[in-house]
Amino acid sequence: MNIADLSNGDDDKDCDEMTAKKYRKQEQEPASDEITEVAQGVLRLQLPIDMPGLGHVNCYALIDSKGVALVDPGLPGEASWNALLSRLKTAGIPLERVHTAIVTHSHPDHFGGSHQLREETGADLLAHSSFTTSDAANFANDDIELEMLELDTEDLVELWKTKLAELGSTPWGTPREAPPDEAIRLWVKTDIETGQSRFRIPAPTMRVDDGAVVRFADREWFAIHTPGHTTDHLCLWDPTEGVLLSGDHVLPTITPHIAGTADASDPLNAFFESLSRVAGLDGVNICLPAHGHPFSDLAGRTNAIHRHHEERLDILRAASADLAGAPVEAYMKVLFSERAWGGMAASETFAHLEHLRMIGEATSHRTPSDVLCYTFDPHSP
Repeated sequence: MNIADLSNGDDDKDCDEMTAKKYRKQEQEPASDEITEVAQGVLRLQLPIDMPGLGHVNCYALIDSKGVALVDPGLPGEASWNALLSRLKTAGIPLERVHTAIVTHSHPDHFGGSHQLREETGADLLAHSSFTTSDAANFANDDIELEMLELDTEDLVELWKTKLAELGSTPWGTPREAPPDEAIRLWVKTDIETGQSRFRIPAPTMRVDDGAVVRFADREWFAIHTPGHTTDHLCLWDPTEGVLLSGDHVLPTITPHIAGTADASDPLNAFFESLSRVAGLDGVNICLPAHGHPFSDLAGRTNAIHRHHEERLDILRAASADLAGAPVEAYMKVLFSERAWGGMAASETFAHLEHLRMIGEATSHRTPSDVLCYTFDPHSP
């Protein structure tokens, strides 16, 4: 197959330049139907998503003598599935040739489409050995999916909220924030129309540990466990062609969310160490992110992301005198703009505060109502 034949020439280039000017960040750009060969035997297919700050997810097709492996096959649901079928048809790849779905981490815009691929083709599902999903996803899978055919939409909205409340408080002691009712209605509508939960959890048939060797695109790839964005994040490194599949670990123009969770003692430090590992890879020619465009300066980008988080830590240090003994949400409000306030911002703030506690710059205590509060040591460096 000649990938050059798939391009529409200068008109597409002009269109892409106009799109890039419209969107401040690459990751916000809507999915294009253009197919590009980004490395030997690797095609970039863009699938549509509509999530805060994101307009597409990159699904990479690794073509080999056995068929095709698809990396991060998008959200569940008809729109993403039809887009995937259309991209595969344009690339001349029959659906039945897909033998593996590779999932970089446990977020639905990455694992969601893997169910249908497995159902349609019998494809294996490869993920890191620690692949998991949140408690919220687990209750969706275990409880809501069983009941969704028996309840109407509004009852399901209330069921989601009830189940979320039953999970208890966040690791920093405040009630868990439910999504807006309208968002839940959209998820329920998708569930009913597609017959599967939007957050249905896939069961990997192949789990790999850090350093494992797998073979796709007729060459060997090395699994690199890169916790931070999630505890189970997986990158794949191909030293033969110098290709890194970076998932959400390294993105070209935004920094990935760092999740503060109860099962990770210092997720920010884990992220820093993971960044250093991939930055130290010798011979990287191209980095293939899950959102945004492929890029070549991996070391420069990892340094910029690391510097961004160091700046966030400095903001917390500067605010500490006025916020001594304050809860996570108070620190969140100095770290993020008001439009970003919410559960994700609080989670990342918690991750940063825990890092400062772990390195001895802050202490924490819980109030009688179990809310976690932080005080900085004025004598710390």
